[in-house]
Amino acid sequence: MLRWDPAQYARFSDERSRPFFDLTGQIGASEPGVVVDLGCGSGELTATLASRWPAATVRGLDASAEMIERATGGDRLSFALADAADFDATGADVLISNALLQWVPGHQELLVRWAGQLAAGGWLAFQVPANFGSPSHRLMRELAESARWRGRLAGVLRHSDAVAEPAEYLPLLVEAGLRVNAWQTSYLHVLSGPDPVLEWVRGTGLRPVLQALAADEASSFVDEYAALLRQAYPEQPFGTVFPFLRTFVVAHKPAVSDLEAT
Repeated sequence: MLRWDPAQYARFSDERSRPFFDLTGQIGASEPGVVVDLGCGSGELTATLASRWPAATVRGLDASAEMIERATGGDRLSFALADAADFDATGADVLISNALLQWVPGHQELLVRWAGQLAAGGWLAFQVPANFGSPSHRLMRELAESARWRGRLAGVLRHSDAVAEPAEYLPLLVEAGLRVNAWQTSYLHVLSGPDPVLEWVRGTGLRPVLQALAADEASSFVDEYAALLRQAYPEQPFGTVFPFLRTFVVAHKPAVSDLEAT
């Protein structure tokens, strides 16, 4: 099980939260009864769903005990440990998954299953990073596959097949009976501080490497990787620009009345 560091992940909370709101802003549900945030992390963004839909029961689920321990529930808002692969969407009116599915092999099959389980008139919305070909990920993989590190890190990192293209998700969910809106957005984050891209990936994509190596090995790997990142993302007078491409999908399951009307 991958271990997460909530404090490290939260270092760029403003930049990380924007895709969540860009995603949920396209959900047209007016008065859902059950809202689920799958991969909720430490729950701050999940809490905004309870404010948006004041009559809904909102559930935040995550596979990380470290994250769930930091989540604070309340009236109509609860949090629990759960694995996405085991999740049953039956009865959910809105199912949201923000920056989770890239960690779940075979998640396309899960999406089809959830589409079938979702309540009539329900919404399925997810966002995944689409930057596996960017220098931040490519350089990490190349270093892990180098002669020095391949023996320790073979098979540890994800590749571009961790996610699909929007043009693949769209027909998949249309065939599952949903009406689908799929798109990509490229964010140009301006980060501050020393080695900010390294600090960003420490909270996400670098976690498997840090977990696979002993502390002294991890330190050596990070030093090499940081030098490569400085060349790929040079600091500017105003900060370090970190381009980040993301894929968004928001799908609506027709209500029974909609089907009868057609």
